[in-house]
Amino acid sequence: MARLLVINGPNLNRLGKREPHIYGSDTLSDLEQQLISFASQYEAELSCFQSNFEGEIIEQIHAAEGTYDGIILNAGAFTHYSYAIRDAIASVNVPVIEVHISNVHAREPFRHESVIAPVVSGQIVGLGFAGYRLAILALLEQAEGGERVWKK
Repeated sequence: MARLLVINGPNLNRLGKREPHIYGSDTLSDLEQQLISFASQYEAELSCFQSNFEGEIIEQIHAAEGTYDGIILNAGAFTHYSYAIRDAIASVNVPVIEVHISNVHAREPFRHESVIAPVVSGQIVGLGFAGYRLAILALLEQAEGGERVWKK
């Protein structure tokens, strides 16, 4: 059974309240329950973590090595300037997929650059919560050696 970790960064605990015209009205708890249910359909175990603190996110990334088969990371604003998170990702032997709910490339110019993109397996932006589900499928495919595990 594959084990996956979802890490959500700063302000994602405000989903459902923060800029619902961009992020929607579902809460972080709604997202987590949806993802846990989705992953279980593919016999995968999913854990979720959220923090507004850079160091806690780094600690989760470090602890994932040897425990999880993949990480789905929405680093929030840390995406654009946290070289510490970038270096944490580069330091572990765990595939990471970067996810953003909104299309960061269609927003303010400072959101257009991701300092973590060069060290992640892939990036999914602008697809809402569906981006997380796609990341789960991609990580499961990687864990299975390239087989398409989402075929039911």
